[in-house]
Amino acid sequence: MKVGFIGLGIMGAPMAANLVKAGFEVTGHNRTMSKVDTLVAAGGRAADDVAGAVADADIVITMLPDSPDVRAVVLGDDGVLAHAREGTVLIDCSTIRPDVSREIAEAASARGVQALDAPVSGGQQGAVEGSLSIMVGGPAEAFEAAHDVLDAVGGTVVHVGPAGAGQTVKAANQLIVAGTIELVAESLVFLEAHGVDTEAAIKVLAGGLAGNRILDRKAGAMVRREFTPGFRVELHHKDLGIMQDAAREAGVVIPLGAVVAQLMAALHAQGHGGLDHGALLKLVEQLSGRADG
Repeated sequence: MKVGFIGLGIMGAPMAANLVKAGFEVTGHNRTMSKVDTLVAAGGRAADDVAGAVADADIVITMLPDSPDVRAVVLGDDGVLAHAREGTVLIDCSTIRPDVSREIAEAASARGVQALDAPVSGGQQGAVEGSLSIMVGGPAEAFEAAHDVLDAVGGTVVHVGPAGAGQTVKAANQLIVAGTIELVAESLVFLEAHGVDTEAAIKVLAGGLAGNRILDRKAGAMVRREFTPGFRVELHHKDLGIMQDAAREAGVVIPLGAVVAQLMAALHAQGHGGLDHGALLKLVEQLSGRADG
């Protein structure tokens, strides 16, 4: 099966590499060609443009930063739908607005292409390990056709409903993740203020009802103040905006979600958009009067 992969960033590059390892013929395109070279070194093929990645593909995967990027790459005059063959399955793994996913699904259907919105969770580590959680919206038959490809990059792959449903579930995911990171950050600052051995505290907390993957995967780096991005603040800030808009559209009240969205927005406004979202710890320190300056 031939796979065209567009968007070889922090998440897309390891996902594409895992598809190569699984035996798929992967042709990648990215605005920064050095990232395409990395895919080629892993056994993939290079495309100079979208057309080159899409023309012969059975499956096309996009992993892009935001809704306007996906719109441009998929719906543009020289985009995916302009070059994809009839019967191609388009899998958008980006995190975008649910209404944009529905718009793309309608446009794809008109061209004889089946579209799935399949945002992922698990961060860079999950992408490297091929253990991502993938929430998929779109036609059931397209999901079945793409299942082997999704299984090669994900550990938990679930069809959650029609077009846009995957993005709705991802918005809920981002709400839970941001809220959990904030609570872990607050807990770590609290523990440090009392002089507790944080490594020991994390170990025992992780073994009880407070245990969660943020403690498992991020707490250690947060304690060390290492904020090399696995998932950037600027992207989580964007995702929480999607979540707030979707909640407003549905008439749902999310008071704690609104607070954590504002905290993420403040961290972003302070110029920390390029850091890992675990850097919420920096904001908690600042609010507590414990920042280094």
